[in-house]
Amino acid sequence: MSSLVLGVIGMNVFAVVLVVARARAFHQPLYRPMLLNIGLSILPVFVLLVGFVATFVALSGARSDSTEGALHPVAITIAVVSALVWLLLLPNASYLITELNLSHRTDDDPTPLWYDIVLVITLAMSGVLNLVINVLVVQAMYGIAMHPTDDVAGLTRPDTRLVAIAIIMLSAVGVYLGRYLRLNSWDVTHPASFVRKVRDHFSQTGAVKTFLGFTLVHTIFIALLYLTIGGTIIDFVVAYQRTR
Repeated sequence: MSSLVLGVIGMNVFAVVLVVARARAFHQPLYRPMLLNIGLSILPVFVLLVGFVATFVALSGARSDSTEGALHPVAITIAVVSALVWLLLLPNASYLITELNLSHRTDDDPTPLWYDIVLVITLAMSGVLNLVINVLVVQAMYGIAMHPTDDVAGLTRPDTRLVAIAIIMLSAVGVYLGRYLRLNSWDVTHPASFVRKVRDHFSQTGAVKTFLGFTLVHTIFIALLYLTIGGTIIDFVVAYQRTR
């Protein structure tokens, strides 16, 4: 598990280094949107961590306080709000896949093509790995919470796996909304404008077909990567626990 965490951190750091080095080595303007996207890609895991700690503190206070019943709603509220904010931010992780279109390059760009290829692949992989970490943590939390008597075996229950798939699919939907409608996570704070943009977009000919194709392909792609990385870790943990 430590290797996965170190690998994810390393990939994110390497992505930042490549973006900054591109500007300095090839005398190009610093492409700040890439740095912003990397930051947004990392943000969900911090929201998840803060939400978990805040919920745990609220629950601990409820157990030790005489007004236990009044504090549980606070913990539930914190957990729900944190989960919603996390889910809204999560598509920013896999959104980095869309950097593979090399839209930052110009026709007379002095940056070698090989450099930009490595750069965008690193960006895409950092985003995918960030998503894997997030989904893996949530799947583990759900499995332990919903199947406490099963120990770690709860991580392989069908409903636990469905939660992971649902999160990946919703993330793909978010990436579509960001790429095609240019919507951001915080645009939900303006619901009228948000709904209008979504309605206007899907009223266009072929929009629904494009949406379904995009969501399906991205969901399968991310799910297979998650199965390879997250699934392997879960299988190893479960197998190790059974041998003890």
